[in-house]
Amino acid sequence: MIAIIDYDMGNLRSVTKAFEKIGASASPTRDSAVIASASHIVLPGVGAFKDCMRNLEEYGLVDPIMKGIASGKPFLGICLGLQLLFDESAEFGPHRGLGVIKGKVVRFSGDHALKVPHMGWNEARKRKTSRLLDDIEDGSFFYFVHSYYAVPDDPSVTLTSTDYGVEFTSSIEKDNVMACQFHPEKSQKTGLQVLKNFSRLR
Repeated sequence: MIAIIDYDMGNLRSVTKAFEKIGASASPTRDSAVIASASHIVLPGVGAFKDCMRNLEEYGLVDPIMKGIASGKPFLGICLGLQLLFDESAEFGPHRGLGVIKGKVVRFSGDHALKVPHMGWNEARKRKTSRLLDDIEDGSFFYFVHSYYAVPDDPSVTLTSTDYGVEFTSSIEKDNVMACQFHPEKSQKTGLQVLKNFSRLR
């Protein structure tokens, strides 16, 4: 079973429905025992970084998340769920993140003609091979909604990059930890393929 972390900040319904559509068993939960027994963990996120970290801490979810990652089971962060994995964010901050991935989260500068937030379809260019991207063509389009993006200290964790006035990391992979800035659950057939690939990881 895939545990989808429920901390009142994620797009839980659409993420759950997307997994159901590909035939995967997934359930929102904040029960540490359920998270511990799950085969996979998903951390979605919508809202402000500070509020998300506060809710994770108040619901006692930081420890189950860190233990789940340490256990080696497949872990997927979505949108803000990617940003929370980093050391800190500049969003109304700085604010401390989970520190799983070294680096920081910064705002699009807005010193170009492109609007902030970055909202809509954009392409993701592959920077390395990954089972998460099986049957996904290089340059495939995904749906984005965000004003901040992650800057990893180690460029080798970047799985895909996307251009929006600046070339930014749009997905990451380090060992069993994967995350995407785009919303696979809103990215139609291609996004569902990403979720299907994730659900098949062991």
